[in-house]
Amino acid sequence: MSKPFSRLLGATFPTKLSLALIASYCLLNSVSVPVPSSFKSQAWRFEQAALAQRSGGRSRGGSFNRAPSRPSRSSGGSSGGSRGGGVAPARPGYGGYGYGGGYGGYGGYGYGSSVGGGLFSLVALLAVGGVGLVLWYLIWANRGKKFAGSTELTNDIVTVSKIQVALLAQGKAIQTQLAKIVETADLDTPEGRQHHVQEAALALLRMPENWSHVQAASETVKSLNEGETLFEKWSILERTKYTEETLTNVGGTITRKDYSINPEKDPASYIVVTLLVGTADDQPLFQEVRTSEALKEVLTKISSLSPDYLMIFEVLWTPQAEGDSLTYDELLTEYSDMLQI
Repeated sequence: MSKPFSRLLGATFPTKLSLALIASYCLLNSVSVPVPSSFKSQAWRFEQAALAQRSGGRSRGGSFNRAPSRPSRSSGGSSGGSRGGGVAPARPGYGGYGYGGGYGGYGGYGYGSSVGGGLFSLVALLAVGGVGLVLWYLIWANRGKKFAGSTELTNDIVTVSKIQVALLAQGKAIQTQLAKIVETADLDTPEGRQHHVQEAALALLRMPENWSHVQAASETVKSLNEGETLFEKWSILERTKYTEETLTNVGGTITRKDYSINPEKDPASYIVVTLLVGTADDQPLFQEVRTSEALKEVLTKISSLSPDYLMIFEVLWTPQAEGDSLTYDELLTEYSDMLQI
């Protein structure tokens, strides 16, 4: 037996372990493990999607700041009359000996009524009382609804909602429609902002045959600051999914930018439209949206929001520039939360 081999057999256990690890490392490095071409292709496609350049459009109006409340009606006019300068209340009349008219009202000894007349009077009284009770209930219920609505409009509880729809490229007409809506929007008034959101929702409602994916959420928070934070978080998250805003209308200020289309990019496959709304509602506007029917209901509800309840909104869509594209791989990587419908 050779001396090196005999020395190896007589080596301590740590030495043998170290030599075994070194031998294993050398063996692994000498073996080339083939990677399937499909894996390489998929990894390359995802890398390209992550680095994709794309245009986007955006409009925004309103804020979470409450409008100044209207001054409450003063009650000084009615109460002031009793403090001074008003008409003094009439004193009880003790006219002569009959306390203001004597006993003439009782009609002699028969009190001026018969048994039949008394029954009729009782029925009439009950009927009038029943009608009065119904009227009182209706008035009370109406006041309750108005009070609940006024409470929602004055407290600090707000709801932030997001509706995101991916459309097939065949529905690219929505790009032109949204651009026109943004360029002609009146964002200075509550009615103008509500009309803008309504038109954007209607544009989506008019092409259900092109809906492919959806993602929706509605969260209620207990303060205006929390609502603003959540709204901005969702807004920034969506704006980072494209690289250039080529058309914007923020608070009535319209901005346009040129955009160079990459001729080597794959043809357009999808268009993603996102609606963000902050409302004065004290509960979420909707629950999960997983079907076309549920999406239709939500878009219909958004399009019919009251101007008084709509506090802030943002409409975003990508791609915006004509000829720009959003591929299937980009949709998978950048909009992974969307569900196919």
